[in-house]
Amino acid sequence: MKKIIVTAVATLGMLSVAAPGSAASNLQAEMTRCLTKHANVKQAAKVTLECTAADGKLSNCKVVESEVPSKGFEAAAVCVAGALPMGGKSGVIRVPLRFTGA
Repeated sequence: MKKIIVTAVATLGMLSVAAPGSAASNLQAEMTRCLTKHANVKQAAKVTLECTAADGKLSNCKVVESEVPSKGFEAAAVCVAGALPMGGKSGVIRVPLRFTGA
């Protein structure tokens, strides 16, 4: 199975990925919700997930790399993955997330 890499960068709850109009604002709201619920938004962290992409969504995400001050960022990354737009991608996907902190 081919692996695809999707990169996302979070800045104070901001996520930078290609998402049109309202999809970007929905993604922003989900990023803010996930970070607030699981992690300290003032800290920086890097988490890489491996997920299965199908039907425009990610599922079965697991942490494969983590440079985090607390495990809350791992939970936040998995939470955010459910909202990332995948378009027509399918298969196993690596998703590196970088939370830049305050």
